[in-house]
Amino acid sequence: MARGLTAVIEKWGRWYVAYVEEIPGVNTQGRTLAEARRNLKEALQFVVEENRRIADKMRSPAARRALETKRGNNPKKKHCNIPL
Repeated sequence: MARGLTAVIEKWGRWYVAYVEEIPGVNTQGRTLAEARRNLKEALQFVVEENRRIADKMRSPAARRALETKRGNNPKKKHCNIPL
């Protein structure tokens, strides 16, 4: 199921400040609009991956093994591909 996220990019002086409305902590800046977009995509990927890592640590060992099997035993697999 595809989900839409709202990327907000505002110009503040010489900088572009960017954040994702729906996910706290996904914010960044850039000197150009393109740099702000790239940085925002990277910040979003980092937050999603880190949240998954934290959630995985909280699961029981049996639940972790089941999830790894479902994911194909590839913990570095990218699960997030959201174009900005």
